[in-house]
Amino acid sequence: MRPALVPAHTRIVNHFNKETFVFTDPYEDGKSSRMDVILGKGGSGGGNAIAHIHPGTDEIFTVNSGCVMVMIDGKEYYAQAGQSITVPKGASHFFRNAFDGDTHLTVAFVTAQQHLRFFLNIARWTSQYPSYFQPDGSVKLLPIALALHAFPDHLYISGPPVWLQKALYAALAPIARLMGYRLATEPVSKAERRALENDQAFAA
Repeated sequence: MRPALVPAHTRIVNHFNKETFVFTDPYEDGKSSRMDVILGKGGSGGGNAIAHIHPGTDEIFTVNSGCVMVMIDGKEYYAQAGQSITVPKGASHFFRNAFDGDTHLTVAFVTAQQHLRFFLNIARWTSQYPSYFQPDGSVKLLPIALALHAFPDHLYISGPPVWLQKALYAALAPIARLMGYRLATEPVSKAERRALENDQAFAA
């Protein structure tokens, strides 16, 4: 088994979104990956409720307690404790707490890719580099361009064509580094990626 990215059950609070990331199972061996998310009252996920897509994986929200609203392609879906909502790959979505208290979710990506690393990066930024964020909780353009270029085909903003976003992020990523922006968690190297993909195929 590959070493854990962080100690199991590591919690990182995103005060911008009233969202706590819980890296319950921080391993990259399987076909899928998962983490827990706790939304405080009024909390939201997905870049402070910015609609986005995951082009390479379905995303499954399972509610452990509370209630969540997931907006998928402009339609609201609600789930309470014991219920799940699946967002098909490529579908525009975001989610927010629909409960008058905390809502505890398990979020799974059925094609693992490097989603644990990607969201660990965003989570660490909230505590290590709060200057990377706008007052409304959205990530500033240069750091998010750096992250989205480093983790291609993991997440794109809904609306602009993906090819255009890829070109923009490729152009802005080196500028971001020159301006001092850094990833908190780097993607795996090409060799590590091949080994990881082999591990995931074997696990399947």
